[in-house]
Amino acid sequence: MNSQYYIGIMSGTSMDGADAVLIRMEGTQWREAAAHAFVPYSDGLRQQLLDLQNVGANELHRSRMLAQTLSRLYAQTVGKLLHDTGLTPAQITAVGCHGQTVRHAPEHGYSIQLADLPLLAELSGILTVGDFRSRDIAAGGQGAPLVPAFHQALFGHPAETRVVLNIGGISNISILPPDAPAAGFDTGPGNMLMDAWMRHIWQLPYDQNGEKAAQGQVLPELFATLLDHPYFSLPHPKSTGRELFSLDWLQGRLKGGERPEDVLKTLLEYTAQTVFDAVVSTAPDVRNIYVCGGGIRNGALTASLNTLFAPKGICLHSTAELGLDPQWVEAAAFGWLAACWFNRLPGNPHRATGASKPCILGAGHYA
Repeated sequence: MNSQYYIGIMSGTSMDGADAVLIRMEGTQWREAAAHAFVPYSDGLRQQLLDLQNVGANELHRSRMLAQTLSRLYAQTVGKLLHDTGLTPAQITAVGCHGQTVRHAPEHGYSIQLADLPLLAELSGILTVGDFRSRDIAAGGQGAPLVPAFHQALFGHPAETRVVLNIGGISNISILPPDAPAAGFDTGPGNMLMDAWMRHIWQLPYDQNGEKAAQGQVLPELFATLLDHPYFSLPHPKSTGRELFSLDWLQGRLKGGERPEDVLKTLLEYTAQTVFDAVVSTAPDVRNIYVCGGGIRNGALTASLNTLFAPKGICLHSTAELGLDPQWVEAAAFGWLAACWFNRLPGNPHRATGASKPCILGAGHYA
């Protein structure tokens, strides 16, 4: 069977930029992730996207203009990937583009990912598939997380339950039993609150290797207050975003006068604890967790996770041990979903999202 190339594009809740990953498939069979490209967001673009998280003037116009800006940046990312690999648009079967989430409200029947998909198809010269979440929501699901089916296809094991932990802006887990469909849900904040605090206090995009957090101490009262968020008592499937865990929400729980490093350390432990609680309550038989996403680069966070999981006999690994770079996983998933759309196969992990049935996800725009 001949190989087909797909490109997956992902820009997550961290809003740092767009990742594109070139994957190779043979029909519906995964073969490899072959290359990666990244184009960062400017500070101005990121701020405009953050501003759309809140109610404001002229939202419809601003959102459509930002969708065009993002799609030009996505096309630039695709162009960079093609240049680096020597491929042409004609050699790519489809692009799978997630878009940039600015509102996630499945309880109201929608989730908004900004992207001008016809424009991206026009600029890239490649069939473009996007709007992956809407079909799942229409079938009663959360529209998230969408990655467990991909994780199961790549990382599932016939003899053991595995967990894949993605630490992006939000943290989510995929539970991969050997004899049942994949499950999963958002566990709560990943890097999002820590990054927001870093920008607010130090005007830095993130805490390099957790170095500033390592200078702080956990604030027990704040820690307990954060853990009391009602999201954690909701049954899964469930998903969340900036709507629930924002900088404004955090600041409303501070008394004032806290050392910034102590707040940051508390947020780091908050991410670790909520991940731990989610895993041990839903996958008690797991012994190996495979980590992906930007959070894997935070040494202080991974150390905290190891401290929590080690007494349970649970080991943390990078997805690199299973053959896929942890920074490539999420973008690769949307290339895989584009392949599912092209081959008319359901791509939603309906057990994870809560949808009533399997669905073919996405809408396609031919170049």
